[in-house]
Amino acid sequence: MSLGLLILAIVCFFAIIIGTATGMEQADFGAGAWPTVSAIVWIAPPIAFALLLTVLIMTFIRRGRANKGR
Repeated sequence: MSLGLLILAIVCFFAIIIGTATGMEQADFGAGAWPTVSAIVWIAPPIAFALLLTVLIMTFIRRGRANKGR
């Protein structure tokens, strides 16, 4: 899920770059799906990082509990 969010953010980032390269102005990005695309670029990477940290912490806790039983 974390990797999927990062890939989605990268795809949205390149969509903005391609849109700008094709001649879209800043005002054009305020209509349609563009506000959502730009929000994904800002929101998805921190969420992906938090999910990655959550999985890492859960793994450390699980290994710690497993090693206590030995």
